[in-house]
Formats: sequence, structure tokens, C-alpha cells
Amino acid sequence: MRTHSAPLHLATVAALALFALLAGPARAQGKVLNIYTARHYQTDEALYANFTKATGIRINRLDGKEDELVERIRNEGASSPADLLITVDASRLEAADRLGLFQPLRSAVLAARVPAALRTAHWAAFSTRARVIVYNKAALKPQQLPSYESLAEPGLKGQVCMRSGGHPYNLSLGGALIAHAGEAATEAWARGLVANFARPPRGGDTDQLRSVAAGECGVTISNTYYLVRLMRSTAPADQETMRALAVVWPNQATWGTHVNVSGAGILKHAPHKAAAEKFLEYLASDEAQGYFASGNNEWPVVKTAVARNPALESLGSFRADTLAVGELAKNAALAQKVYDRAGWK
Repeated sequence: MRTHSAPLHLATVAALALFALLAGPARAQGKVLNIYTARHYQTDEALYANFTKATGIRINRLDGKEDELVERIRNEGASSPADLLITVDASRLEAADRLGLFQPLRSAVLAARVPAALRTAHWAAFSTRARVIVYNKAALKPQQLPSYESLAEPGLKGQVCMRSGGHPYNLSLGGALIAHAGEAATEAWARGLVANFARPPRGGDTDQLRSVAAGECGVTISNTYYLVRLMRSTAPADQETMRALAVVWPNQATWGTHVNVSGAGILKHAPHKAAAEKFLEYLASDEAQGYFASGNNEWPVVKTAVARNPALESLGSFRADTLAVGELAKNAALAQKVYDRAGWK
């Protein structure tokens, strides 16, 4: 849930003035932390409150969309008051890193608690989600859908609904496919997928799930947290949607199901670097991991942490792709070119 409904570019003059003030040298050494975040979940409020209670460091937060936040940081340059950028999807984090927005992570705590495959030299993941195959039980059988590659088979012509190929979630998936199968094979897959579309791509993952349940198409790919949101909903329409759907963990016989992340990095010109590092270390604590992951129906990255989420747990266990997040993110730009050539708009 968003804590602010207005887009970033319509923020109040008062809010803008506050962040301008925080950039001043008088504040640079204070017990304060300025966070730009694209995560907007009520349960994250507990993270901020508990961190302040434990450390005395007051948090100022600016919520917005990923692209707007990145552009704001670039425009603010060395005078930016922002200490941390929190966002979702490895390709978005990598894009910010390529722009030179992050500084190196040097925390021994993060190195010890966040698995190496889920961090890079400049940013770390703090929760994970899987991209799964979801199908209409009345239209298809799970045996037809063992892998991402199977969705490009001619037998599924007119059965596939997807969101835009330009969306970061699909670009990260394409990055993983390129890493495992190569550029040519990924392009062939994308062409087969496009040939199987029931309709032109539109909407988000939840829209695809509703279309599959309604019989507009037979199968889609979705992040697990969208599915779990519907599972946890008490709305009759959402319950009806879920009764029509079933899930396949893709590629269990090969490289495993694609996994993506929510993560954060300390910004290059952070005026409160020590506080920013302390907050990231707090996010890696068992307590914070439960809040951070459960807030968006995701899994913690720290092995000892527990996210109490029965609906998520009901999906069962699976073999996850072990490809390092930095590697899959680096292929996202190439995935966009591959999708463009294949006609996945």
C-alpha cells in the first residue's frame, strides 16, 4: 500500500523544502537518515519505527516510483540529501548502479548475513520473490508447462497472456534465460512466446492472473507475491479468481525457477553514510527480515530469519535458480534488444 498517493513530481512544496533543508551541512552529522524508497507497504512502517527506537536515528522518507527517484537523485547530484535508495528488481538496482549512484558496500555484517549470490559490490538484496507459471486448471495441464521455454511451444498458440516485455520483471527473466541458454536461444523463445499470445501485452501481473482465470488465455507468468495477495484477499472476486488457478514451479529439471529481489544501496553522496550502513545491517537482522519480506509476501534472504506467512508457505518448496543477481541484472539491456527483435512490446 502506498503511503503517498500523489506521484513524486506532484509532491508538496513543504516536502521539497524539507529535503532541501536536510541537504545542508548543519544536518550532515545529525542522527538522521534520509531514504528514497519505491517500496510502499504498511508493514515497512514497523521497520522504520523499530530502527529509530533502537538507534535514536530519525528517518525521513520520500516515496516515489523507481524511475522518478533515480532521476531525482541524478538531478540533485552531490547536493542530494538522500542516503539510501530502496527499490525492487535486480535490473532496476543494476541500472542505478550503472549510473554511478551507489558507493561500495563495506559492511562485514552484510557480507556475513546476505548470501553472496544476493548482493553485489554496491547493493544488496533483502527479500526474494519467484516468477512462476500460473495456468487455468480447466484449460491446461501442468505437464504441458514444465518450464519457461514450454510457453513458446506451438501447442500453446493463443493461450499465453503476458505483461510488457519492457517491464523490468520480464527483463530480469530474460537476463536469466540469456545467462543459461544464450542470446540466440532466448530470442527463439521470445519469438515463440509472442506467436502464442492470446492478446497484445497490457496491464500488470494481477491483470494477467485475472485474464487467465476468466479464460481469456490459459497461462501466464507472475511474481509470487501477486498470487499470494489474491490468496490472502477476502474479496469474493479474488477468491473466485484463485479457484480457477494453479501454479507450476518452472524449470525444476534444469536451472531452477527464476528468483528476483527487493534491495537497497548506499548512495554515492550520502551525507549520513554511517547511519545508512547501520540501517542496511538492521534490514539483515532476523527481526527486520520478517517485516521486510512479509510486507510484500516475499521470502527473507537471511537463512535464520522467518517470515510468518501461511499463504506464501502453502505454495511449497522449490528449486531456485542460483544465478547471482548481479549476473542476471547485467543481461537486462540485452534482453530488451532480444524482445524488441522478437516483437514483444
